[in-house]
Amino acid sequence: MIAATLRRTLVPALALSVAFAPGVLARDAQTGTAQTEPTASDVQDVAIPDERVTSFTLDNGLQVVVLPDRRAPVVTQMIYYKVGAADEAPGESGVAHFLEHLMFKGTSNYPEGEFSQRIAEVGGQENAFTTDDYTGYYQQVASDQLEMIMTYEADRMSNLVLTDEVVLPERDVILEERRMRVGNEPGAQLSEIVQATLFANSPYGTPVIGWEDEISSLTREDAIAFYNKYYTPSNAILLIAGDVTVDQVRELAEKTYGQIEQRAEVGERERPMEPEPLAERTVTLRDARVTQPSFNTSYLVPSATTAEEGEAPALDVLSDVLGGGTTSRLYRDLIVEKGIAAGAGAYYRSSALEEGVFVVYGTPRGGANLDTVEDAVKAEIDELIENGITEEELERAKNRVRKGVIYLRDSQTAMARRFATALATGRTIEDVETWPERIEAVTVKDVQAVAERYLKPERSVTGYLLPEQIESAEIATPENTTGTQDSSGARQDSTPAMSPAGNVADEESRS
Repeated sequence: MIAATLRRTLVPALALSVAFAPGVLARDAQTGTAQTEPTASDVQDVAIPDERVTSFTLDNGLQVVVLPDRRAPVVTQMIYYKVGAADEAPGESGVAHFLEHLMFKGTSNYPEGEFSQRIAEVGGQENAFTTDDYTGYYQQVASDQLEMIMTYEADRMSNLVLTDEVVLPERDVILEERRMRVGNEPGAQLSEIVQATLFANSPYGTPVIGWEDEISSLTREDAIAFYNKYYTPSNAILLIAGDVTVDQVRELAEKTYGQIEQRAEVGERERPMEPEPLAERTVTLRDARVTQPSFNTSYLVPSATTAEEGEAPALDVLSDVLGGGTTSRLYRDLIVEKGIAAGAGAYYRSSALEEGVFVVYGTPRGGANLDTVEDAVKAEIDELIENGITEEELERAKNRVRKGVIYLRDSQTAMARRFATALATGRTIEDVETWPERIEAVTVKDVQAVAERYLKPERSVTGYLLPEQIESAEIATPENTTGTQDSSGARQDSTPAMSPAGNVADEESRS
């Protein structure tokens, strides 16, 4: 992960991809009654803003998506480039994230800092982030400032100026961020090792921030080559959400982005594929700085893009029933009934162009040791595979989806990200709009089927984070039942000495 700055905060991409993502729904502890729960028809009424989402393409290949939302005179602009860390050439890890930083360094038309200053002067917000599959930039301002932010953003798509005087110091900044966020954090170190072990052939095994030695060797020429190849209109998605009309956006898009010439033909995104795993794997990191042991098991599963019909929503329901909140099986059994865990849960990281990840995790409490907690988690998985879930559990999960879609609509930015993330990872507007319907179609048998198919030991890597020179069976931890949610909505069930989420630099995830 990368330290938050004025324009960069930690927000998990996974919470933006689908309404049922863990960051959105896992912390809803209210079950309510049948009379007060939202129905499927309620969800359809609010699954998207008041007007239909519209998409069109400029002559230079830029896809433009308009998401009207007239509740306030505010507008959000997002530009997503369909390139991320998984698209980097061998030996150049970190260049996608490096370029994201450099995009704030000024252009031939505007000096460094002017764009950010103009946004601040009108009371706006901005941010940027890099993931395995895409790189995003966004601003939120009053709707009468839309032309201003579109002008500046379009300008840096084509007129970025990079010199060694700005590039080399920024490289040093990134190296220091890596040392702070990974080198000084045992949990982040273990997270990198788990990712590299789970993805033996896929580029998802390389951290988004890059390996330190390779970051050190990145040059101005590397950044410019990456910019010229990938930061071109036909490889980008522009999403405008807020108090706008389609005609207004079309006119401004033609006036700003429409003047940019196509610089390159990116072609298909061809990547090495991860082979079917054959063996259960474990990794252990011991460090004197660790005060609370934890374990984290990651299973290789399909993403929302690569899954067979019905599997992605079934995996989402599975993660919710197994470990998605205070009514989940892991919470009730390990934390409430047995009192052996300070934190335990599960989530499904579905937003990826290629493979996804399903994660379970746990941290012991009181006199319990880590082996006891891990065995209890495995027992819950075995029980679910053997006997499935109940109709009541299925309905509770669907209720949380309905609520999640409703609550997501409260955030213009989150709603826009949901569409942009889907489009950048190979899905469609229709996929986003029909997500509640596909969740409604999930059955008890569907959930049991994906659990049986994918939660197999040979598909997993388990990481153990332990105090130095102490075996896991000997560890007993202080009682701690606190479960919180960070400002981004990420689940923080008292575990994560080991970073649980995944693949984003500057906003979230594995760095």
